[in-house]
Formats: sequence, C-alpha cells, structure tokens
Amino acid sequence: MMTRSLLLILSLITIAPRSHAHAADATQRPNIVWIFIDDMSANFGCYGEKTIKTPNIDQLAADGTRFSKAFVTAPVCSPCRSALITGMYQTTIGSHHHRSGRGTEKIHLPKDIVPVPVLFQKAGYFTTITNWPVKEGNAEARGKTDYNFEWDATMYDHGDWRARADGQPFFAQIELPGGKLRGNGKINPSIIKRLGSKTSPESVILPPYYPRDPVILSDWAAYLDTCRETDRVVGEILDRLREDGVLENTYVFFMTDHGISHARGKQFLYDEGIHVPFIIRGPGIDRGLIREDLVEHIDMTATSLALAGIEIPLWMQGRDVLAKDYLPREAVFAARDRCDETAEGIRAVRTERYKYIRNFYPDRPMLQPNRYKDNKLILIALRTLNETGKLSDLQKELLFHPMRPHEELYDLKIDPFELKNLAADSGHHDTLLKLRATLDGWMEETGDMGRLPESDAMYDSDMAVYINRVENAEIQRNIALMKKWAKEKPMKVNP
Repeated sequence: MMTRSLLLILSLITIAPRSHAHAADATQRPNIVWIFIDDMSANFGCYGEKTIKTPNIDQLAADGTRFSKAFVTAPVCSPCRSALITGMYQTTIGSHHHRSGRGTEKIHLPKDIVPVPVLFQKAGYFTTITNWPVKEGNAEARGKTDYNFEWDATMYDHGDWRARADGQPFFAQIELPGGKLRGNGKINPSIIKRLGSKTSPESVILPPYYPRDPVILSDWAAYLDTCRETDRVVGEILDRLREDGVLENTYVFFMTDHGISHARGKQFLYDEGIHVPFIIRGPGIDRGLIREDLVEHIDMTATSLALAGIEIPLWMQGRDVLAKDYLPREAVFAARDRCDETAEGIRAVRTERYKYIRNFYPDRPMLQPNRYKDNKLILIALRTLNETGKLSDLQKELLFHPMRPHEELYDLKIDPFELKNLAADSGHHDTLLKLRATLDGWMEETGDMGRLPESDAMYDSDMAVYINRVENAEIQRNIALMKKWAKEKPMKVNP
C-alpha cells in the first residue's frame, strides 16, 4: 500500500530545485557534520536568549549562516529523526507515530527511498554516528537513531570519523542529549561543576502561559544549564575538528530535534514545540548572515547532499536551501501523531505571519493522559495548581480545557506566544479558509498517512513492547482509556 501511495505522491509533489550555490570541489570533497540535539529550543545568545551565555554556538553562528525561522516537521524524537534521515515527511513514509514499528508489526520505507547515510556511502563517504565524547577507535560507539522504520545498521561505518581511510571524506552525525540532561528539574552535579555555576531560578523568564511557580522556575533554570552544557560540548566538537585539520573543509550543521520538553512544547505544534535553531558553517557559507525565510528540518538533509556534490533524489521532499535557484517556502508544515500510549492527530501550517492548527480529536482534553509527560514534576505542579485554582484564566484555558477547538488560528505578528485563537473571529475568516485549504492540499499531495487512525494491530504491537519496557499500571489505564475514547471520541479530520 505504501508503494502505491508513494507513486501517487511523486506525481503530485513539487520537486525542489536541485542546483546548488556551493558545489563541492571534486579534488577535495568536503566533510559533513550534523550536531543534532535532543529536547531543546533556540535558547542561545545568538537567538536572543539573555539569561545565559552560549559563546561557542554564538561563534558558530557568527562564522556561518543562522536561520531564524527553522521548524521541525514533528515535535517528538522518533518521527522527527525518521523524517530527517530520509529527507521526507514522516507522514509520507508512515513513520509518524512515535516509537512505532517496534513490535511484531514492522514499518518499511516505500520502494526506492533510502536513508541518507546510504547515499553518502554510495558516494564514497565514511559514515559515522556517535554520542559525545567520541570513544576513539570504537566501532560500536553509536549515537541515537530512533528511526521508526526497518533499517540496516551497516549504513553507518563506524562511531569515529578518525577510523576512515586517508583522504576519505566523512559524514558524521553527533547526537547530544541536550534537554534530556535535566531530569525532573535537576541536572547532574558534575555538569554544574564543569560549568562553574547554576542558573538562578529567579532569573528565568517564562512564557506567559506558565505560572512563576518554584517547580517550574527551577526546571527551566536546569534546562538553561543544559543549553550551557550543550554549548560547551559544541566547543569541544569544533576543537576536535580543528585538531584534525579538517574544520575548514567541513560543513557543520547545528539543529535540535524539537523544542523544550514542557506542557506546550515537545509533542505539540505551537512554536515552543516546533521552532528550532538551525546554523550552517563551512567553506563558502556566508558569515554572520541571518536568514529570515521559513525552512524545515528536512531541508538540512537535501542541503547536505548538495554540499557534498551528491545528486538530490527526485523523491526527496527536503530542499537545498543554498541552491542558486532556491525559492523560499511560503509555508512550513508539521504533524503530531501518537506518542507512546496516547493517540493523537494534530496538523499545522505556519506562514510568516499566521499559524493554523487542526486537531483531529477535538472532543478530548488539551493535555491528554500520557505517562511520559504526566510523571514530570512540571506537569504534576501544573495539574496541582489547576486543581487548587491557582492558575490564571488564560493558563487554565490553554493548558487544561476539557475539550480543544477543532481549528486554531494565531496572528504571530501580534501574538507570538499563540495565546488568542482567532479561528472564530469573522475578521480573519478569509485567512482561516486560505490556510485550511493550504493544509488540506499538503495532506493530499504528500499522502499524509495520519488521516486515518492507526490500526489496532500496530497499536497493540507497539504497546506490548512499551508495557514490557516500562511496567506501569498508569500505562495500562491510559491504553484502556484510549481504546474507549476511540469509540466515544473518534478522529475528525475535516473541520
């Protein structure tokens, strides 16, 4: 079924431009390095963060090009990473449900689509994936993959680019834990010792939809310290490239896999969940340039191939953002589907000024039950504050309303925090209709597989793995509730 769907997709999608401005030198092909971070928004000095200092990432931006409006196509790890490693929307390749295909039911990529490391290998590149610090010479020291489809581990040659043959170019993925270094508002003391100080909770500036509660403030301060630690490690990575004498022939990409893990961030399509940092540094890249056009994280995939002189496959949906004939996107798209046991379906289209969100399950609460998030101290604190009447009316409405609107529309120019839903505002009706049609067209043209509920077989297959991995009565209750709601509060794709 996926193959037939893909044939339809390829006949409909607009193929991105394939020429590029910075062609690789055939006599000395450049290296490509991805620094890819977990659970982190753009809280760095070069993106306007004032509470902390991030000198290494700021310098990376000064030495290269920084994209101010970069967005992931999925606000949670595995769908985002499945999209990135193929340059395809996760909804097109059937990898849109978080941690899916892990049980007896498997997911296979549509015919002819292959992960990007395979394309680099075919072009003669040495491919690596690693955590940090690199375990020198250890071929088994691999970094996070988290792909939702079946893939061959041999697409990565090693865990360390130093193991390559003399003169061989390399494609390296460096996976950093980022925001995952904080656990329930705390961070490892060894990290604070390295940093030399802790961020003061009192100095934290929160979005207006979060209360200045001590738990929330302490958690955000710990998160900012993970940004500082990430910055320190980026400095180490650049030093190693410099030490190896390859930095000036290497394109370094810096990006995160979604926004901060918080109530309205990770797993949701508000900018807190999908807006990410995106920086490119390397030979011929404009220094100190700030790009204001809209880009998607899968564009990093196509751009990397182009910089290496590798032809971008016609099936790839990511675009080379450095192409001479590059046409900036008028809009970017994002999708959120099942996360762990929690069935979900949300789609968004974002233009320069507006964000349109469609909730496929409008009869369910804003924050559905989810063991992963509900066990975080920040969610426990928020629920307690709600139950004791200590949240503002706005915070209650945005976080704990028992039902969600089928459609949301925000004017980001005057409402960057997405606080006032304009979907029912007659003065914005034309904008609503336009963006509604834009989203419908994208779902149709890209063959969005999330327009239908996940099959019972796939859900049960993945839940069996999840239950075995995390034995928890709460998960069992949530699974039962999801099945009950599937009958009582079914999916409603169209408004």
